[in-house]
Amino acid sequence: MVTIRCREMTFPNIEAIIFDKDGTLEDSQAFLRELAHKRSRLIDAQIPGVGEPLLMAFGIQDDSLDPTGLMAVGSRRESEIAAAAYIAETGRGWLESLEIARNAFVEAERYLKDAAGTSPLFAGSLDILKSLSEAGLKLGILSAASTAGVQAFVKRHQLEPYIQLQQGVDTDLSKPDPALFLQACERLGVSASATLMVGDSAGDMAMASRAGAAGCIGISWGTSIHFPDADVAIAQLDEIQVV
Repeated sequence: MVTIRCREMTFPNIEAIIFDKDGTLEDSQAFLRELAHKRSRLIDAQIPGVGEPLLMAFGIQDDSLDPTGLMAVGSRRESEIAAAAYIAETGRGWLESLEIARNAFVEAERYLKDAAGTSPLFAGSLDILKSLSEAGLKLGILSAASTAGVQAFVKRHQLEPYIQLQQGVDTDLSKPDPALFLQACERLGVSASATLMVGDSAGDMAMASRAGAAGCIGISWGTSIHFPDADVAIAQLDEIQVV
């Protein structure tokens, strides 16, 4: 077991750390903005007038990404349902609305397939993951992205030697449901009470806190994000230190 210190907080007897992906390890804001715009344009082409409200629902305002918005913290399935709801509001049937949203999402992902692999790691992330792994900690990723998306991210940045859990959201179970965190801990072979959560959203913090995590660390990377359930908030990953 390891003792972790973040600013004024000390977390003893830690066996594992679970990280969010988007906004925590991966600087994916530019890609998520582009994806939101493409989805909205494709849907607006079929249902004129829906595009702008959809962008607001996705958390895109003045071409900036709201770190608390749907694109930043929601799963693909949640975004798809939200889009279908806006389509249904125009008088379309629910099943038809879901189909239009689903097809637009698939087309947007196909169009941006090459861009999906261009989001960089935040500076210093690789070094921190290496040092935490070398200290004997089990490391995992628990993301609102799909498991396939998490696996592609790990492979792209050659993180396999350090990341022992690659988990996304592929069912209706999503953040901040504590069952996701407990499931991740079980797969890592550790208890929640010996595991830290590091994430950039209130949903990450609420999920881990409700699951009985050893601690919740909110990371902002210099943005103004409020973490009501975090034990400590940091600006960058190198503030996570092994004592």
